[in-house]
Amino acid sequence: MEKISHSVRLDIDKCIGCTDCIKRCPTEAIRVRNGKAFIMDERCIDCGMCIRVCRNHAKKAVTEPLDKINEYKYKVAIPAPTLYTQFKNIVDPNIILTALKKIGFDEVFEVARAAEIITEESKKLLVSGKLTKPVISSACPAIVKLIQIRFPTLIPNILPIISPKEAMARYSKQYLISKGMKKEDIGVFFISPCAAKVTNSKQPQVIDKSYVDGVISLKEIYLKLVPVIKTIDRPEILQMSSYKGIGWAHTGGEGNASEIENHIAVDGIENVIKILEKVENGKLDDVDFIECLACVGGCLGGPLSVENCFVSSNRMDRIKKYDKGVTNKRHIPLFDNDIDLYWSKPLQTKQVLKLDDDMEKAIEKLEQLEEIYNKLPKIDCGSCGAPTCRALAEDIVCGKANIEDCVFMLRQKVRDMAEQMVTLSQKMPPSISSGHLKT
Repeated sequence: MEKISHSVRLDIDKCIGCTDCIKRCPTEAIRVRNGKAFIMDERCIDCGMCIRVCRNHAKKAVTEPLDKINEYKYKVAIPAPTLYTQFKNIVDPNIILTALKKIGFDEVFEVARAAEIITEESKKLLVSGKLTKPVISSACPAIVKLIQIRFPTLIPNILPIISPKEAMARYSKQYLISKGMKKEDIGVFFISPCAAKVTNSKQPQVIDKSYVDGVISLKEIYLKLVPVIKTIDRPEILQMSSYKGIGWAHTGGEGNASEIENHIAVDGIENVIKILEKVENGKLDDVDFIECLACVGGCLGGPLSVENCFVSSNRMDRIKKYDKGVTNKRHIPLFDNDIDLYWSKPLQTKQVLKLDDDMEKAIEKLEQLEEIYNKLPKIDCGSCGAPTCRALAEDIVCGKANIEDCVFMLRQKVRDMAEQMVTLSQKMPPSISSGHLKT
């Protein structure tokens, strides 16, 4: 089996085994055993929910350090639009783009610009009639993985187009190569508010190789930019932002940019799950397109962001209004029609529950699982260290837990043992009973 490397990691020294994370993980990827949490690689989708809810900051996202850009002769930043909303009283994104060049990047190309191209390509595909409706957006890698694990029957509904991040990485490299640069000298770095996009860049599932050479946390870049932004004079500012693509970071931005009338925009992974359940049950067959984003507020609410998503949303509205009126933007012939914007291989179902390699034994274990589950209280309290009673039954069958891990089952066993002790005390042989003891 291929080793899975996730961005979301556990700092075991900070974990207090509180069980908050197991109750909110959408794929039941976390367990608490021996007072510490652990993440099941095969189930994790890097949505970052555990990062948000962990009171002790024991969950974190591992990204590339900024110093990694120095491994390349020509350093390119492709920032997510969320970056623009992190700074108070800045409505001109170009101030931030200029600051990126001042902290070490040779060139900056906006992911927002690629989002516009992806929008146009998506519109063409949607009107072609070749897709299974409702079509589900593919821009959020956490949602794509969620569908793989929990809703595999909906895989044919996913829009088979690469993300704006990946598109911009391809466009920028091709453009620089056309200018005479060597491919191996170019390092393209995505500045991300999202842990899932880190993993997606390292281990892409629907393309052979990502053109992104590294993903840097938005939080780390933010700290570097704050002092630099204060030094920028107005004439230095580069005009290169794009208000339509910026909207992709906003909930509903993708659907509105695509001008699809019959669409739903849903954010927050728990809300997404409810919508996908409706789709799976055939209750949303009158909808054409569903934009699904794992984070509340869309990418503005990413776990690697600094600012609150609702504050960011307000700032994004102001940035879009400002940017609409800017006319003196630089125009670079980035977009090449020869760049492929489609998946190069199909998305596969992801099996996370494998009871046994032997089919007959697997069926026996499944029956055993159901038997154990029926004995459990079915209240999903999480005290056992598993998110649900069914998850505990699964762990027991797989030899990773005991039925006494359930406090209710343990209490019952203690009660049964106490009753047995009372019964045994009444059955003492006459030779040692109190009435026959010699003084």
